[in-house]
Amino acid sequence: MPTGFGRLWTAQTVSSLGDGVSHAALPLLALTLTRDPMALAVVTAAGTLPWLLFGVLGGALVDRWDRRRTMWVMDAARAVLLAIPAAAAALDVLSIPLLAAVAFLLGLGGLFFDTAATAYLPDLLGRDPALLERANSRLRGTQTAASGFAGPPAGSALLALGRAVPLLADAVSFALSALLVRSLPAAPRPVPQARESLLRQARAGASYVFRDRLLLGLALRPAVGNIAFLAVETVLALFAHDRLGIDTYGFGLLLTAEATGGLLGAGIASSLGRRLGTGTALTCTAAVEGLAILGLAAAPNPYVAGLALAVCGAGMGATMVLGPSLRQAIVPAHLMGRVASTSRMLAMCAAPIGAFLGGWLATSYDIRTPLYAAAVLLLAMTAVTASMTNNRRVEASLRAAAPAGGPDHPASKEPAQESAPDLL
Repeated sequence: MPTGFGRLWTAQTVSSLGDGVSHAALPLLALTLTRDPMALAVVTAAGTLPWLLFGVLGGALVDRWDRRRTMWVMDAARAVLLAIPAAAAALDVLSIPLLAAVAFLLGLGGLFFDTAATAYLPDLLGRDPALLERANSRLRGTQTAASGFAGPPAGSALLALGRAVPLLADAVSFALSALLVRSLPAAPRPVPQARESLLRQARAGASYVFRDRLLLGLALRPAVGNIAFLAVETVLALFAHDRLGIDTYGFGLLLTAEATGGLLGAGIASSLGRRLGTGTALTCTAAVEGLAILGLAAAPNPYVAGLALAVCGAGMGATMVLGPSLRQAIVPAHLMGRVASTSRMLAMCAAPIGAFLGGWLATSYDIRTPLYAAAVLLLAMTAVTASMTNNRRVEASLRAAAPAGGPDHPASKEPAQESAPDLL
């Protein structure tokens, strides 16, 4: 691994630790302001709305900008932003609208950071498929450990010290990450496309995804998954408290159980891909996630619920290594930002649907209903994955992309691809 990868790894680990603190603290913080499931859904959905509004355009901008600079500036901006709700909490003027606004702006910063980081990694590793898979496994594993193991219990504990404390901890993590990212080696700046408007470039990136059945399948998998997972996440704190009798500290431990599975899944992803093939492995993880959420919905006690979340986390962890690694290996460098943002946009745009679906089902029916609905969606996704991202398609795309990400990818042989007509 290049020396710079260690710094990138450390930066994302530090930031993930802060995210884990907020992941546990924010739902509990919102619960101190309201018990309305739809109000909780608004806060959850607000963080995903930037992808709906600016996802593809954000990718086009990242393909024009210096990717390293984009990452550290976004981290620094998010560190400053978190001071606002921290001050509001300290002054006892925190509200659901303020939490929703901050979540939206944090999501906007995350849009640019995540897209730039996804595009920067292949440049850093020379677009080597084996290195990309290894790097994503390490990044995903430590992200899960930091945001899952250490973060949630710490968030619950810090919240007991004061409502502003978890938010300040996350702000510090963003500031440290910004300093580390700024020290990374510069990557080659994307070659600008001659006289093309931002909108036209954004459309070309979206068209590239929708024209490629494998890339579309890789994008649809997390999109459907986000509908399911956000439906669960929106009501999980309420479900854990009202149906399982879990207190504030126990909720942090419940999230840690999911992270335990996620860490295992990230660790075995490469081995699973080699033994089964990436396509078959992705199909299996979709089935595992659906069955695990079904078990969570039927869980009679916190122990069964924790086991179900651990199994679900394992499926998610493996998926989040295999899918992005494959995409980074087959997409040309000059399109990486736009393809990554289009794929992430589909996933993130689905998230508000899941959040509001979870709130509506819980309000109209029962607190377990969103979990059963999520399980059905994930099991249905298994069939889609088996069709669109099977081993045959994966192997054909990897062969066509050799050398990794080079001009031999079939779509990159067509000069007209950049100026393809809008298919959306």
